[in-house]
Amino acid sequence: MAETKTITTNRKAFHDYFVIESLEAGIELTGTEIKAIRLGGCNLKDSWASIDNGEIFIKGMHISPYEKGNIFNKDPLRVRKLLLHKKEILRLFGTVKQQGLTLIPLSLYFKGSMVKVQLGVCKGKKLYDKRATEAKRSAERTINRAMREKE
Repeated sequence: MAETKTITTNRKAFHDYFVIESLEAGIELTGTEIKAIRLGGCNLKDSWASIDNGEIFIKGMHISPYEKGNIFNKDPLRVRKLLLHKKEILRLFGTVKQQGLTLIPLSLYFKGSMVKVQLGVCKGKKLYDKRATEAKRSAERTINRAMREKE
């Protein structure tokens, strides 16, 4: 079993969306992008995925240019292809179009030497949903602090 090491997570996605389903996808990257990711230069904050012509692409993901790279550095916000099986892409396309859901990258991680993306099928939260989630999280923190003080 390959060891996984998390590179970055999209915390804003968990705040703004309900995650209905998640799946693992490969990502097509260049050599200098991999080196920049190993240095921690990646941001998923405003990224999303879309299905175009039977292929799935990640947009808005920022990978900082590699400092020691030269002409081989790519545009930091370029569109990158995700690698999934055709049946998975068609299934995702059907659910996204019918139910009005969104594909959001939740995290980026190494699985062995390969970079993988955890892709979430998400539904947007309303403002009152965000408040309810925050209230629940606050209550859980208060309970955990009280339990730790008792010990």
